[in-house]
Amino acid sequence: MIRAAQLAACGTPPTIVERLAPVPVDGELTITVEAAPITPLDVLCASGTSYFGTPSTPYVPGVQGVGRLADGNTVWFGTSAGMRPGVDGSMATTVAVPAVDVVALPPGVPLTLLAALGLSAVAAHAALTHAGNLTAGEQVVVLGAGGVVGQAAVQLAVLGGARRVVAVARSAAARARAEELGAAVTVPFLPDDDVASMGDRLRDAADGPVDLVLDPVFGVPAAAALRVLRPGGRLVNLGSAAGATAPIESAVLRSGSLRMVGYTNNGLSTARRAASLAVVAEHAAAGRLTVDHEIVPFDAVADAWARQDTGTASGRIVLAL
Repeated sequence: MIRAAQLAACGTPPTIVERLAPVPVDGELTITVEAAPITPLDVLCASGTSYFGTPSTPYVPGVQGVGRLADGNTVWFGTSAGMRPGVDGSMATTVAVPAVDVVALPPGVPLTLLAALGLSAVAAHAALTHAGNLTAGEQVVVLGAGGVVGQAAVQLAVLGGARRVVAVARSAAARARAEELGAAVTVPFLPDDDVASMGDRLRDAADGPVDLVLDPVFGVPAAAALRVLRPGGRLVNLGSAAGATAPIESAVLRSGSLRMVGYTNNGLSTARRAASLAVVAEHAAAGRLTVDHEIVPFDAVADAWARQDTGTASGRIVLAL
C-alpha cells in the first residue's frame, strides 16, 4: 500500500488515503516521490472549471514532482493529472510515470527547491530563450516579478546574458526581493495605474530602449511595457494575473513594428522541456537559481491546498513526502 493525497470531489481539498501501489506498464518507470509542489494549475484543474474540462474523481492531483528511481538516481517527472481522465499525479509516495515524462537530474540538486522551480522556471526559461530569443547584451523587463515565474525570469535573464533587468511588482517586499535576485531597478505596479503613467515610470527606469518584455500578467502592465520597447522589440505573454484583456493600441504596435508572442508550456516538446529543465537544474545545483518556497509535511496537504487556492501561501508550497 502507498499513501496518497486523493481528491474526492471538485472544489474540495485532497485528503490523505491509503491506496494500492501503482503497477507500471510497458514504457513506465516507478518513482519514489520525495517532493511535489502544489501549483495554481493543480488547483485550477481540481476546481472543474479549467479548459481541460471536469476531471474524473477520485484522483490524485499533482502535475509534477521529484523523486528517485529504483537505482537511487534522482529525477523530475511530469503528469497530466486533472487534464486527462484516469491519470493520477505526483502527490503520492510512489508513482508510475511514462519514461518520456521523466528527466534525470544532476547530482547535488536540492530536490525541494527543484520541485518549487519546476515548470514555472521552465516557462520562464523557454519564454525568454525559445519564444523571446534573448540575446546577450539586451535589456529585459520582467512583469509580475514577485511571482514564481517572475522571480525565476529575473535570474534566468541575467544568467542568459541580459545586460540589465527591470522588474515590475506590486509589493515593496517583492520589489526588494527582485533586486536581491539580480534586477538592476524595480518599478511598482499600483492599483490605480493607467497605461500612460506606468509607461512613463518604466521609461524612466529603463537605461535606454527595452529589447524584450517577459509578461506573466497582461492587462495594464503589458500595454505600458509595449510603449517602452525599441523598434522590433518583443513581448512574450504567458499569463493574465493582472487582467484577461489589455488596452493595447494598434498604433503602438505598428509604429514600432513590435512583436507579441503567446507562450505556454503545453506547446513544448518533451525534448525541449527536458532541455530547459536541465538548465534550471544546473543553475539550482550551483546555487545560482532559487525562488521563494515553503516546505510543508505531506499530512498538511489539505491546509496547504487551501492556502494555495486563496493566494495566502508564502511562495510556492512544496509537499515533503
